[in-house]
Amino acid sequence: MKRKIIHIDEEKCTGCGLCIPGCPEGAIQLIDGKARLVSDLVCDGLGACLGTCPEGAITIEEREAEPYDEAKVMENIARQGANVIRAHLEHLREHGQHDYLRQALAFLQRSGIPNPLARAAEAAAGHRHAAHGGCPGARSIAFDREPREEGDTAGRRASQLTHWPIQLHLMSPAAPQYRGADVLLAADCTAFALGDFHKDYLKGKALAIACPKLDEGQEIYLQKIKALIDDAGINTLTVMIMQVPCCGGLLQLARQAASQASRKVPIKCLVVSLQGEILKDEWVTT
Repeated sequence: MKRKIIHIDEEKCTGCGLCIPGCPEGAIQLIDGKARLVSDLVCDGLGACLGTCPEGAITIEEREAEPYDEAKVMENIARQGANVIRAHLEHLREHGQHDYLRQALAFLQRSGIPNPLARAAEAAAGHRHAAHGGCPGARSIAFDREPREEGDTAGRRASQLTHWPIQLHLMSPAAPQYRGADVLLAADCTAFALGDFHKDYLKGKALAIACPKLDEGQEIYLQKIKALIDDAGINTLTVMIMQVPCCGGLLQLARQAASQASRKVPIKCLVVSLQGEILKDEWVTT
């Protein structure tokens, strides 16, 4: 069958192993000094490991692959303890994989292994917010916010968006708004986390947006970013991402494109917390 599954570029992989904890199914192992997909059967293709690789060696591709086997995954992780099992179950639940979740729970019941989700629910009873394991980018979190000043409420702030389209698949590097511009390449969620996105970060910049986890055809993104640098002659590139691991894939795409471009441009990375704080603001090397 043809389905989505991870691809690991062996030439880019340095064997650091940072991707391994990011896979709730245990589908990645270090073999002969390289990260490798051990079996198609245990990769669900949801991409929880995306963005964990500092070299950008992991991507999602669509190819002929054996069907994902939830029973095989449970056999592999059952011996690793309740925390690993819970992370996998929550990963399935948070991605809406209800059939696989039922299969996993049935395996636990057949094997006489306690359901760690049930125990976690009992332990969390009476608490105001939940912070689940599994894929960090899909984790449910409620924020305790102190009352804060709302800023200038005397009038509406003007939008700083100067052009359309902005989605990276739809925009053209040849469009005049990108020529010689300071470009902001923002992950989709960042504008919703930052209260002053327009005023503090978009003003004076040409915008492109993308999601490094859910968007398909990211090889096109690589070519478009490279064209912005070489053909549009952009002045600077600011990459704004969320703090979740999968979001780091957008920075990796930008750095890879910059390394392939014939021109050199400064690249700044802004990392936004889930509560709208800037965790990192620094220039990066390619």
